[in-house]
Amino acid sequence: MANNIEVGVVGLGKFGLALANNLCELGHKVTGVDTSAERVKAAKPFLAQIFQADGTDQKTLEQLSFQDFDYVVVSTGDSMEASILVVLNLQEMGVKKIWVKAMSAAHEKVLSKLGVDFVVFPEHFAAKQLAYKLSTPGMIDYLSMGQDILIKERAVGDWAGKTLIDLNLTNNYEVQVIAIKKAGTTELNFVPRANKPLSVNDVLVIIGTSENLLKMP
Repeated sequence: MANNIEVGVVGLGKFGLALANNLCELGHKVTGVDTSAERVKAAKPFLAQIFQADGTDQKTLEQLSFQDFDYVVVSTGDSMEASILVVLNLQEMGVKKIWVKAMSAAHEKVLSKLGVDFVVFPEHFAAKQLAYKLSTPGMIDYLSMGQDILIKERAVGDWAGKTLIDLNLTNNYEVQVIAIKKAGTTELNFVPRANKPLSVNDVLVIIGTSENLLKMP
């Protein structure tokens, strides 16, 4: 695992709390802040450092040493104004990396103009992921990486007996096989050997743009 990091989370709603909890489970140190007593109480079983405080107050964040954290995540619920104010305060404090949950396309645009390091739009991402999953048979995951990147499964079928070298998928379709598994199982063989003949029971796990994956036979 990479070195442990210190993360501050402003706003402990569903997204903020879930993120903070997952970071803690990965061994990282998280400090959470929220104005709601109920949210703070709900987060106590998961976070060692949690405070009921106003995250839009710069002095409060400074007292909690948010300026020293490796990352600060801003997830302030439904208030776009509060989110922007927190970001401006964090920037004035010299916070190294600021990640923000956007709640609308307009909010996302403003955050980008402010130079926020990373903006996540969970509802938009989930909707797009579901749309691809419904329309792309065999799709496992959707990745937002500046363009629509998908990970999908493809049964070997008539490719049985051929090797990945024979198929030359990277040059022919600009996609990459990242793993192979046996049909009916969940065990994956990552970074498979390119010179090994494929079995009719193999399932290829392939990554590429949606456009290129849809071109494949």
